[in-house]
Amino acid sequence: MKANEKETMRIQLDAHHYRLSPQEEAQLREGVLDLARRLGEFPIHDVRVLIEYNQRSNDFSVKVTLILPGETLVGNDHDPVIHAAFERCLMGLEENIRAYKDRLGQVPQRQKQQKGTLQELEPNPPPDLTAVEQAVSDGDYAAFRLALFGYEEPLRKRIGRWIERYPDLAARIGKGLEVADLVEGVLLSAFEEYDKRPPDERFGEWLESLIDPTIKAIQAHPEEELENINLVRSAIPAPRPST
Repeated sequence: MKANEKETMRIQLDAHHYRLSPQEEAQLREGVLDLARRLGEFPIHDVRVLIEYNQRSNDFSVKVTLILPGETLVGNDHDPVIHAAFERCLMGLEENIRAYKDRLGQVPQRQKQQKGTLQELEPNPPPDLTAVEQAVSDGDYAAFRLALFGYEEPLRKRIGRWIERYPDLAARIGKGLEVADLVEGVLLSAFEEYDKRPPDERFGEWLESLIDPTIKAIQAHPEEELENINLVRSAIPAPRPST
């Protein structure tokens, strides 16, 4: 980012029930500028950072608002350490901004593929899509799930990296939540939304597009979502060992 670009970005810092030190203000401003540098040529005209100290919980609530052309993105987090909450806000916002850029067509999927920067989920073995469609037609999730068995390991690896964007959820892995639950959630979403799949989108790309909504649904309603996942999982027969 050039010096004149820094000057066109307005960064507003507000603190309630807490007085930011000059060093803290400098860290917050530098964090915003660093985010802008990572995003490259992209207009962020107005950034508002709100810090609020919660006496009852003895921690800080941080809210970062980005005013973009035609859209406003907001990140919220809290932590006993201001900068920790602030960094998590920026991590989430960075992903949201990249998605926003994609929607604007600045980084089309076809360009990612041409440049080799998009690694599509590669199933092993490849699925029989005729069997997949027949399972959907029959309303048979167990058959659908077995037909997509080759996607389980690629999904597990992709989701294992994806949840790093959601620190609170990532902290629950191994404590009542497993990556396998998220994999099952994605495949269940694929079964329920199969008829909505864009006909011109590759199957692996479509499955990947279901990862983030699935994670957010589990984060918002963990008990309900996990109950549904465990219910359908109980109906799936174990795969036969290869001979």
